[in-house]
Amino acid sequence: MKKAADPSFCADKMKVLSDVTRLSVLEELLAGPKNVTELNAVLRMEQSLLSHHLQVLRRAGLVETTRVGKAIRYEIAPEAKSPRPRALNLGCCTISFEGLPRRRGAD
Repeated sequence: MKKAADPSFCADKMKVLSDVTRLSVLEELLAGPKNVTELNAVLRMEQSLLSHHLQVLRRAGLVETTRVGKAIRYEIAPEAKSPRPRALNLGCCTISFEGLPRRRGAD
C-alpha cells in the first residue's frame, strides 16, 4: 500500500481528481452525504456514468458508502475530510473549493 510520503501516492490522487465530473461529485459531497439520485438531480448525467465515477472515487479512498434501506449513501471518507470548509485532505496535500463558485451540472 502506498503512503502519503510516496510521490506516486499524491500523483494517483491527482489523477483521480483530474476529471471535472469527479471534482463536481466531491464538491457536492462536501455539503453532506447524498445518494445517487440526489447527486444526479444536481449533476444531471447518465446514472451508469455517475456510478462509474463514484466507484473510482471509492477505490481511491476519497468517498465511502453506507446502505440506507435500498439506497447507497455516499460521503467524503473520514481520512479525506479536512477541518477547513469545502476542502479535501488528500494525505499529501489539501485542496480547497473555497472561493470557487459551485458547479451545477457536468460539462
